[in-house]
Amino acid sequence: MTSVAVSAEENKKKEKKVKVKQPKTPMSKEKFHKIMFGTKDDMGLLKKIVVYVILTCVGFVFVYPLLKVLSMSFMSLADLLDSSINWIPSKLSFENYRMTMKAMDYWKALKDSVIISGLPTLCQVVSCSIVGYGLARYDFKGKKLIFGLIIFAFVLPSSLTLTTQYQFYNSLGWVGTMKTFIIPAILANGFKSQLFILICWSFFKQIPPVLNEAASIDGAGHFKSFFKIALPSASGALIVVLIFSFVWYWNEQYLSQLYLYSKSDNVGTYTPLINQLSIFQDVFASEYSNADGLTSSATINDAFRMAATILTILPLLIIYAVLQKQFVESVDRAGITGE
Repeated sequence: MTSVAVSAEENKKKEKKVKVKQPKTPMSKEKFHKIMFGTKDDMGLLKKIVVYVILTCVGFVFVYPLLKVLSMSFMSLADLLDSSINWIPSKLSFENYRMTMKAMDYWKALKDSVIISGLPTLCQVVSCSIVGYGLARYDFKGKKLIFGLIIFAFVLPSSLTLTTQYQFYNSLGWVGTMKTFIIPAILANGFKSQLFILICWSFFKQIPPVLNEAASIDGAGHFKSFFKIALPSASGALIVVLIFSFVWYWNEQYLSQLYLYSKSDNVGTYTPLINQLSIFQDVFASEYSNADGLTSSATINDAFRMAATILTILPLLIIYAVLQKQFVESVDRAGITGE
């Protein structure tokens, strides 16, 4: 009995050791099609590869110039002349940024840029939201005419009205002051205000009318409904208007040169970074032409120009990095791509 039991146990162990090989079932065409092309809920492997390749190429096209400018801004003159150095400098030259900031009078120019871009932007956010809310919420005579004028003013090239606008501002004595930017922004007629009105209108149009009706039943007036219901619901539109307006005012070199500089001496109280960048070579030459006995042609190089470019766009990059999530969501809801 003992030997029989031992043999039985050995047979069980042998059976456990023996692995039964089950035949592999071939992948069906339907399963392969789902994996490659996906379903309604999943894009599939092939579509994901195509999407990621396209996004990588598009991202490279946009990021490559910025990375190249950033790399060159840290190069010394020896690195610029060395053909073997293309991307990574042999030594980071922070002196480029120190000299560039001094030549541009960077902190004053940065303060002026924030004032020139920030004040009209805040005025446009308020005025365009009010106009957009009025067009979306109320019906009145001439509403279609106002819409037509807004769209016509948006598609009309600004260069056609620039001369007349300048003569009008000059007759009022606004040229050379911030009034040329702030007062039109207060009246919802600032830079690209027509687009911002349409963005606000499209957002306010999505608010259900029953919310306003319920608020009016509870005793809320027009202004209280606007501030308590409309504005919180259209926060995405306000972020879009805020960022787009700030960036466009920041980059508007021609209008700031035209309106903020006095016609008599061509000197302005406000000198934004974008204007400093346009005359960077001249201001750099005047600052360092006699330094250490070097001439301006021997001192200025592409590294300083790239450093000036980075310093000019750096505040915008910081703003976008901070508001990136809200900005992308707002643009997606607004259905716009900018200019």
